[in-house]
Amino acid sequence: MKKWLIPVIILVVIVVAGYQWAVGFNNTAVTYEADAKTAWSNVESSYQRRNDLIGNLVKTVQGAADFERGTLTDVIEARAKATSTTIDVNDLTPDKMAAFQEAQAGLSSALSRLLVTVERYPDLKANQNFLELQSQLEGTENRINVARDRFNEKVNTYDIHTTKFPNKLLAGWFGFEEMARYQADPGAEVVPDVNFEFD
Repeated sequence: MKKWLIPVIILVVIVVAGYQWAVGFNNTAVTYEADAKTAWSNVESSYQRRNDLIGNLVKTVQGAADFERGTLTDVIEARAKATSTTIDVNDLTPDKMAAFQEAQAGLSSALSRLLVTVERYPDLKANQNFLELQSQLEGTENRINVARDRFNEKVNTYDIHTTKFPNKLLAGWFGFEEMARYQADPGAEVVPDVNFEFD
């Protein structure tokens, strides 16, 4: 066997092994990234369901002639802002995620005020359509929470794969960047002060 053949064989083995590692890394990263993007689409779908339900809820509440118009207007405006704030699934940056979250938190806040105000309207509280919509909204809030958690799990899997050494070396070459996670709303860590007052 010729002496020059051994280094050539070693070089070929190294090149083939490197190629297989790069292909394996890329294919796995593509799969994890697609899983995270699908999970984000599910988050948006859950929020869309909530927005649709809120539209129906607003129509039901508008039927109450003496209902506070300011509260209703706040919900309508917050819903419009929430539905207009979207993120391209290929551009999930922390800033865009924060803007999306802020719009959704504004809608949640306006909706909470609306539901508290409804307590003063017995006829509206007894309206079967309203009660059904309220129940569906509660279920949708749970779906949203589950969808956000699943999204964060998928992002975590993707980020771990692309940032662990030596994969991190290839991530930059192939254009894989760290993805933003869904964060808790600002102030969510503060425990609310609940006071029960009895007459």
